[in-house]
Amino acid sequence: MKRGFYTIMAAQFFSSLADNALLIAAIGLLIEMHAPDWMKPLLKLFFTVSYVMLAPFVGALADSMPKGRVMFITNLVKIAGCLFMFFTVHPLLAYAIVGFGAAAYSPAKYGILTELLPPDKLVAANGWIEGTTVASIILGTVLGGALISPSIAALLLSVEVPGVETGIDTPAEAAILTIALIYALAALVNLYIPDTGARYPHQSRNPWRVMRDFVECNRILWRDKLGQISLSVTTLFWGAGATLQFIVLDWARYALDMPLSRAAVLQGVVALGIAVGAVLAARLVRLRDSLRVLPVGIAMGVVVPCMTLVGSEAAAFPLLVLVGALAGFFVVPMNALLQHRGHVLMSAGHSIAAQNFNENLNILLMLGLYSLLVRLELGVNVVIVTFGAFVALVMILVIRRHRANQRVFDSVALIGQSKH
Repeated sequence: MKRGFYTIMAAQFFSSLADNALLIAAIGLLIEMHAPDWMKPLLKLFFTVSYVMLAPFVGALADSMPKGRVMFITNLVKIAGCLFMFFTVHPLLAYAIVGFGAAAYSPAKYGILTELLPPDKLVAANGWIEGTTVASIILGTVLGGALISPSIAALLLSVEVPGVETGIDTPAEAAILTIALIYALAALVNLYIPDTGARYPHQSRNPWRVMRDFVECNRILWRDKLGQISLSVTTLFWGAGATLQFIVLDWARYALDMPLSRAAVLQGVVALGIAVGAVLAARLVRLRDSLRVLPVGIAMGVVVPCMTLVGSEAAAFPLLVLVGALAGFFVVPMNALLQHRGHVLMSAGHSIAAQNFNENLNILLMLGLYSLLVRLELGVNVVIVTFGAFVALVMILVIRRHRANQRVFDSVALIGQSKH
């Protein structure tokens, strides 16, 4: 890998670390405010709204300047979102501002990979990026839980700056300030990301033209025989993954009687499994063989309902690692394939923006449905079984669609197809 790739990995690690720690801290802030339980998944929903609303524009932004500069600017936006939580802005709205920064960050983060590396390195690069991201999820959720735990929170609140009245007097507020400093570190690393030299045609500032181009990019990806399969899988994965975060928290409280600070560790356990699966996929799966991992998605949907049979932490850990490993193993090759098809068919930034739109629209739909199920007070076991069945069913439909496509086109040959 080129040296600049490792700088990108470091920048992604710190930014994602802060994203995941902030989610736990924001949940803690809602608990301090005595907000109803159904508001907790809405945090992720508000975060994700920006991905959907801004999708037509962030691709053009990512292609309008060197992507390292875009990543720097968007981390500053995330810092602003953290700080808004201290100025009586509701956590849902403040977290939406952080989502604004994340939405603009993502096309630059993934788009730069296609500029920096050849196609035959993309699966491996995605494996390392996903592995790094998952490591940051593990540490971020654990860090978020630790920062709001009584012992660490007391230590943070005891720190005083001479002559400065911070106004910070709760564990969640102390955690959020610490997380803002991590975002600042990520922004600093962004300054060292190399300019790949890739330049794109002048990006239109006419919103209607930008919207029309975005709609066309979506149409191209969904009509492409490989693009539609890989996009379907990654869309399902991110929607399911976001929902699983909250399912695990509720399940830990219901089945294992764990407080939030400890339940966050179980989120990290799922992320550890994803990292294992991502690394295995990077080592074992070539881009040309990426579609062979589709049945692993069905296996994930079948394994998830086994959570309802678990009643101890000792049994929960290996099961959640397995769920995560299955998810990581099937999504990494799909993500690499989708990036390659997008880069072949259009520009890097525009293809990632279209991908983010579809993936995050599904996150909104699945989190909204989950919030509704929680408000209807359905049992967590019913939700878990429904969730697993949905994942397995969708993957079966995707595999059937792929087989239908194969009867018309040779998918292996399509991987090397050019724009023409």
